[in-house]
Amino acid sequence: MSGAGPVLEVRDVDLVRQGAYLLRSVSLTVSRGQHWALLGGNGAGKSTLLGLLGARTHPTRGTVEVLGHRLGKVDLRQLRAFVGHVDPRYPLTTPLRVLDVVLTGLTNTTEPVPRRQPTPDQVARADELIGMLGLATRRDARWPVLSQGERGRALIARALLARPTLLLLDEPATGLDLAAREQLLSSLDALRVEQPELATVLVTHHLEELPASTTHALLLREGRVLASGVADEVLTSDHVTKAFDHPVRITREDGRWAARA
Repeated sequence: MSGAGPVLEVRDVDLVRQGAYLLRSVSLTVSRGQHWALLGGNGAGKSTLLGLLGARTHPTRGTVEVLGHRLGKVDLRQLRAFVGHVDPRYPLTTPLRVLDVVLTGLTNTTEPVPRRQPTPDQVARADELIGMLGLATRRDARWPVLSQGERGRALIARALLARPTLLLLDEPATGLDLAAREQLLSSLDALRVEQPELATVLVTHHLEELPASTTHALLLREGRVLASGVADEVLTSDHVTKAFDHPVRITREDGRWAARA
């Protein structure tokens, strides 16, 4: 499933719903070890495109290949096992421990599967990820008492448990205060060093929420690609001004981006 070639290949994709174009003529190629940011204003099509990349929706026209397999010609349940998807709007209501939440990554379910017990190796792997994401002291904490930042890092550990080739992050810094955001971004930078073959795609509205390890960027406006490629060539004042239809000045210091009006 995870052979050679691009991790993601999107070619001339349109996505139409009720006669309206949500995406139009979108193309994107993501290779191993690349870390992409998808940016754009509200309604630009970021989360819609992420749904295609995660094999959650199909294009109206064009082709999407995930790990060399074209959507429409592959068992999506099998394909999703190789794609980690992190959405901070996680629908968990049961007071599970952090460890239990992470272990649900094995079954890709919200709740533990009855009568299914993880192996000692799987528990050890979960503990390794919990530690790597700075949650070792919160291993047995219950979901309702976790902060939003702790929940976000727990969901990243959960997504990584099955050793995916691709990690998709849908606005992972949503609702985080400054300290929690910085902890999350440091965790992502560390993760990308620990797993150099992993490819990631991160959706955000805000350049300040991009890890320093971001390598590539795609700017969307009204469902169309405005610019795409190496991050420093895409995240320019001119391009971002056009994407958000508002004059901004982009700076980068110590690897991190900032936008000012």
